[in-house]
Amino acid sequence: MTKNFSLQKIAAAVAFLFIASACTGVIPGTGPQPDLYTLSPKSTFPDSIPLVGWQLVVEEPIAAGGLNTQTIALRTTQLDLKYFAGARWTERSTRLVQTLMVESFENSGKIMAVGRQVIGLRSDLNVKSELREFQAEYFDGVDKAPNIRVRLNVKLIRQPRREIVASRTFETLVPSTGTSMRSIVEAFDEAVGKVLKNVVTWTLTEGDVALSNR
Repeated sequence: MTKNFSLQKIAAAVAFLFIASACTGVIPGTGPQPDLYTLSPKSTFPDSIPLVGWQLVVEEPIAAGGLNTQTIALRTTQLDLKYFAGARWTERSTRLVQTLMVESFENSGKIMAVGRQVIGLRSDLNVKSELREFQAEYFDGVDKAPNIRVRLNVKLIRQPRREIVASRTFETLVPSTGTSMRSIVEAFDEAVGKVLKNVVTWTLTEGDVALSNR
């Protein structure tokens, strides 16, 4: 008797939720969708970059769990990591940076072939990287426009021996022009663009030297 009564209560509760959702037009368990943001690859580079005839694979960067996510990170101190409410990247930050890096190398017009590991490209060099900073920083107060910090450690790996031939860390800090999410994303775009420009220039220059000496 008690079991049947409990089942009746559950059925009644479910029925109530469906009736309520029909009246309000809202499906239970849903809410406003987050705004999605993406960033742009770099498209302008120094003419001095060498034209290379080798092939490059860009591996997906690694990152600490707090940064390897679609949520857009922020810090108010050196010891915390929080996220903007209602805003997301279009894909995980590491995947987004990988996509932008591949497209930036392609946009340089200075390399024969570049791609991700998944396409099965037989590379001469691999770019292995670690995304160490990718956040807005509110160290001067949450009511102020933040600074955007991007830091990427990059290693060039000669194939097929998986030998590190060069390593460097690229970092930039760009102030946002305002406190709106659009201003903050535009600052992210500028910061990432500066890092990507330096990564492409350095990789093509150092990679060409390393491969010419093998």
